[in-house]
Amino acid sequence: MPGRSAATGVFAYGAAAGLAADLLVGDPRRGHPVAAFGRAAGAVERLLWHDHRGWGALHTAVCAGGATAAGALAARAVRDRRPASVALTAAAVWAVVGGTTLGREARAIGGALAAGDLDVARERLPHLCGRDPQSLDGPAMARAVVESVAENTSDAVVGALVWGAVAGVPGLVGFRAVNTLDAMVGHKSPRHRRFGWASARLDDLAGWPGARLTAALATVAGGDPRGAARAWRADAGRHPSPNAGPVEASFAGALGVRLGGTLSYGGRVEHRPVLNGAGRDVEVADIERAVRLSRRVTGLTLAACVGGRLIMGAIKRRRI
Repeated sequence: MPGRSAATGVFAYGAAAGLAADLLVGDPRRGHPVAAFGRAAGAVERLLWHDHRGWGALHTAVCAGGATAAGALAARAVRDRRPASVALTAAAVWAVVGGTTLGREARAIGGALAAGDLDVARERLPHLCGRDPQSLDGPAMARAVVESVAENTSDAVVGALVWGAVAGVPGLVGFRAVNTLDAMVGHKSPRHRRFGWASARLDDLAGWPGARLTAALATVAGGDPRGAARAWRADAGRHPSPNAGPVEASFAGALGVRLGGTLSYGGRVEHRPVLNGAGRDVEVADIERAVRLSRRVTGLTLAACVGGRLIMGAIKRRRI
């Protein structure tokens, strides 16, 4: 069985290779492993659905537990072969992160908005977030894109790398499974208000460390560290999501813009507090700035996760 330093090397090389693969090829249009998991989770939901929290908890345990167990079995099968372990880690990172697709979709909407083609922007917006596009004008769509880039930097990249650093391939796969289940059933629709409760709460727990790391790195990597820290401290707790709040507030402060306010999901209007009220309205050019900030946060996350593993390994060796 590999020692701690070898395991850190496996994660470091594998994560770097997986992020490089995501940067070079992005997500496949067909046959993506996360989409396959989603289809399987949907089939399990059809078998187990009852308007009850207990049945929802069982659905979460079967789907997230099964995915994590599969990751653990795969990692166990190659644990004594370092090249295979690196390759498996790289494949898992590529499968669970979505930074390149996130940036591509955001830039596509930004390009449509810059060209004044609101119809194309509205058509593409659902690829990125769950807002009602027909209710949004150009500035509101630009704000929605920046908010989605911020939140998905945590959900689609940083959170997965954090759990990969903590628990290897099972951590990577398990985090993506939990996050996908939350997207599928964690919202407050009549069908999922009770059934999706367990998935939503588990996603809050799993996303907690990644969201704080995302906020911290956005504060460091943004153009206005003081403004980002101020917005994070003042406004994060006002957001209805315990994890989206710190991320969106820090991005708002780092970019010098206002986020939050009134939005619509599935015909349901929400009036959220404004984040970074001292900032200006979001402009189309801020979409590119948000994507670049997301990329910087991704690179810093890899360094932080590898560094964290090295530090923890050194502490454990000193104790021994």
